[in-house]
Amino acid sequence: MDRNPSPPPPSRDQDEEVVAGGDCIGSTVYSKHWLFGVLSGLIQIVSPENTKSSSDDEEQQMELDEEMENEICRVWDMSMDEDVALFLQEFNAPDIFLGVLAKSKCPRLREICVGILGNMACFQEICVSISSDKNLGQVLLHCLYDSDPPTLLETSRLLLTCISQTEVANVWVERIREHPAIYDSICFIMSSSTNVDLLVKVGEVVDKLFDLDEKLMLEWIGNGAVQPLDQPQEESEEQQVFRIVPCVLEAAKQVRSENLEGLDAYMHILQLLTTVDDGIQAIVQCSDTGKDTWNLLFDLVCHEFCQPDDPPIILQEQKTVLASIFSVLSAIYASQSEQEYLKIENDLPLIDSLIRVLQNVEQCQKKPENSAESNAEETKKSDLTQDDFHLKILKDISCEFLSNIFQVLTKDIVAKGLKEGQLNKQKCCCAFHNLLPFYSPVVEDFLKILHEVDKTLARNLEESFPSLKRREEMTRGT
Repeated sequence: MDRNPSPPPPSRDQDEEVVAGGDCIGSTVYSKHWLFGVLSGLIQIVSPENTKSSSDDEEQQMELDEEMENEICRVWDMSMDEDVALFLQEFNAPDIFLGVLAKSKCPRLREICVGILGNMACFQEICVSISSDKNLGQVLLHCLYDSDPPTLLETSRLLLTCISQTEVANVWVERIREHPAIYDSICFIMSSSTNVDLLVKVGEVVDKLFDLDEKLMLEWIGNGAVQPLDQPQEESEEQQVFRIVPCVLEAAKQVRSENLEGLDAYMHILQLLTTVDDGIQAIVQCSDTGKDTWNLLFDLVCHEFCQPDDPPIILQEQKTVLASIFSVLSAIYASQSEQEYLKIENDLPLIDSLIRVLQNVEQCQKKPENSAESNAEETKKSDLTQDDFHLKILKDISCEFLSNIFQVLTKDIVAKGLKEGQLNKQKCCCAFHNLLPFYSPVVEDFLKILHEVDKTLARNLEESFPSLKRREEMTRGT
């Protein structure tokens, strides 16, 4: 699980005082008495006499006393310990934090309180308890409207922790559905924030929500649909412009060079959108949005990921994000073949990238010959199985996309590919090996074109794949 940055370490005097107190929390060295004091101080901060609004004390309410901040930060750090988290739960600390979030105007204090709740929610029993508190749930969701990036980050982290727990995920999905303004807040963050940590966490939240609940995803697609200013209101729904995709693209551009996991989340959001018709329309219906999506993803696969100089093993790091990217590109390619941005000259760089990925998949799937290595690998069987699973997904998606491109290749494009090196015997063999037998008609049609361009290469490929040669002879015999 994610955790907050560690606060400054306690002094030696503080540690000795805790140990001498004889009132340790569970098996820790943390003092119950000291923790009571900190929580009591929090109660005082949000007590009615201290929260009255006036022009004189409003500025003071926005700041946090340095000593109090250090002590609460210690609690924040301590709350990663299960014994401490359970003790905080027994002491009804979530109710205290609820009062702080509802009344305090201090951004730092709100951030720390949400952060402590986020740490506590990492433990299933406490997560269920926090999630079942309707008032706390409402207040926490309202924190998504906050203007303070650190508070937004901790709120997103807490929300991701909760929706990752099967027992309570549906509770949070329903609450989010009841607050349509959350969509606007998240879109605003994705489209305007430059805080990479915040963008990554928000992307992971949206990705998880869409993966959990298709209905919510459809609602957010629909909620983001607006009529173009130059179109009359009575125009059909086909003229609507969707907001969700441009926001996702903007966030992806911000995180692409700094956080692969964050980019992975945003690419998977786009992939999830392509699983429903409305989602595909949200991408391709507006030509500018479709073009921006295509250009970003095309640039990633052709100029950034799995490049010729990269070792094959790098595919293990990139396999999930590449699978999402190729899946989205394939969906756009299949639905918008006449769009200007889908120029046929782009097919060759895509073919080159797809074949290179397939070559690297083959390398990654090779089993080590050394017996010692084999024994070591056997001890990691579960990890291997997971890796093989994701590599298989990437391979299947790549093959489907490659077959779609092969179907529209012309004689001129094939000749250009042979001249420029995107196509040669080695690459064609890799493509055939992966496409056969599931895409046999596509391969056969490609071979017919190849016979017109380079008969020698075509015959060499037929010799390498006897099933194709036999099928060709049978075709000629009839």
